[in-house]
Amino acid sequence: MKTALLLQSLQAHVAQLAALLAPLAPHQTLSPRFDRQLFRARTTRIGDYLAEIKTNLAQLEACVAQNHTEQVAWLAQRLAEQIAALQREAATWPLRRYDSAHLAAGRMNARLLQHQDYERRLMMMKNEREQRLAQETTLNGQQRLQREVEALNGRLERCRAALMKIENALSRMTR
Repeated sequence: MKTALLLQSLQAHVAQLAALLAPLAPHQTLSPRFDRQLFRARTTRIGDYLAEIKTNLAQLEACVAQNHTEQVAWLAQRLAEQIAALQREAATWPLRRYDSAHLAAGRMNARLLQHQDYERRLMMMKNEREQRLAQETTLNGQQRLQREVEALNGRLERCRAALMKIENALSRMTR
């Protein structure tokens, strides 16, 4: 019974982390964020690290079901470290100005990070308006919130188009 509660708690932490990282998940960095001992993935997408955590959680649940205590202990420790690392990454993401050692691409990287931050904030604003829309009871309030959501969708589209242009320019620079 105690193990089931701990697994549920771990699943809740992973779900919270997924919600926290949702705006950052598709973004790429120029180099892997974590060393090979913490994450096996040699990727530059934050979402791929989150996917590895979910895979490890499923593996932990399987080991618990099969009663492999040594593997359970090791996987639980690894998951705790991975979750903590991604939480730190999410907390420090806005502080990054440059994501590259390439000085020539530094300005472009700063623009990329700035636009990624814009996208993250727009997504948060849109989600907040959608939640308020679901709770709104008056017709005028619903119409106003629906217009705000539509406007935010337009801003989000333009932001993503700008992100694509910047990413394409960066890829040309780093070839």
